[in-house]
Amino acid sequence: MTYDFDTPVDRRGTWCVQWDGVTDRFPVPDLLPFTISDMDFACAPEVLAALGSRLAHGVFGYTDWQNEDFRGAIRHWFRTRYATEVDTDRLVYAPSVLNQVSQLLRMWTRAGDGVVLHTPTYDGFRKAITGLGRDMRTVALDDWAALERELARPDSRVLVLCSPHNPTGHVWTDAELRRLADLARTHDVAVISDEIHADLTHEGHTHLPWTRYADGLRWALVTSATKSFNFPALSGSYGFVGDPDDHAEFLRRMNTGEGLASPAVLSLTAHIAAYREGAAWLDALRAYTHDALRLVEERLGSAFPELAWRAPQAGYLAWIDLRPLGVTADDELQRVLVEQEKVAVMPGGTYGAPGFVRLNVGCPRAKAEAGVDALVRAVRTVTGRD
Repeated sequence: MTYDFDTPVDRRGTWCVQWDGVTDRFPVPDLLPFTISDMDFACAPEVLAALGSRLAHGVFGYTDWQNEDFRGAIRHWFRTRYATEVDTDRLVYAPSVLNQVSQLLRMWTRAGDGVVLHTPTYDGFRKAITGLGRDMRTVALDDWAALERELARPDSRVLVLCSPHNPTGHVWTDAELRRLADLARTHDVAVISDEIHADLTHEGHTHLPWTRYADGLRWALVTSATKSFNFPALSGSYGFVGDPDDHAEFLRRMNTGEGLASPAVLSLTAHIAAYREGAAWLDALRAYTHDALRLVEERLGSAFPELAWRAPQAGYLAWIDLRPLGVTADDELQRVLVEQEKVAVMPGGTYGAPGFVRLNVGCPRAKAEAGVDALVRAVRTVTGRD
């Protein structure tokens, strides 16, 4: 089947955070947005068909997520996509991945405890960790010595692993994951592995689920199809919690204290359809977004060869280090992008890395071209290369 990713879908007026909510982050109206990490593509036709059938039923009562259709679709996906068998007796469900992360942090840490994670850091992690009164301890992505120092601190309780990593798109190798697991075991630190970007791993790289490395650890894997199949507004995520007592406690908290025993039925419907019928669409999407990233690579390479920028290993987010060009802060570049180029691009400071930008090219090619060309012009203006 051929899928159309080129035809734009007008998202204005749909309460869309990326388009209608752009002024929440940027002070100028009518900017062309390349910001929050959702895509401008319609859902897979297979998902839309399943949703249409469910809507036609017309009854949307309380729903049980612990059904074999949902559990079996997840087992099928991990088996066919990742050659990994998962134990759905360890399955949990929640409104979002960040909700799961927050719940696990409440279970496994107390106020003031250390939570370790890599920088640059997805800002949602920062908000969750600091909002709960935990001490966020960041280490550079490739600084293993610093990672061990932070994990070795007696009050470091949890390592939050983003796999693949957001915003860099790094896909962790088998050797790296084994090393992370060894460090966590050595220092008795629990691991929460956020794998929501896993399905967007590009050809030539292999995502390896944390379940393969979790023996002897307190651990959880949290994920969702909402990112890769582009239905975050339906809400819904799932995960695996390794220890039986922790699993039972997570379910107890969600069912009682959180009052979230019943999931959104359309989210379950979309997950099942995506995992059972959506593989071909996802493969076409990954190829399309990788082509967009290659476009960014080519145009940055032509304009600024000294950057030596390369497309990431996963995702549709171009994480670009502009410091070699003398761009070490965000303010002036953002002013030019917003006021002159009329585009919204996420500044690196949002993720703890001034001098970087994160450009979302999960969109039709014409829009991606407009975004990277605007970025090139803005960088030329700021660095005096006009």
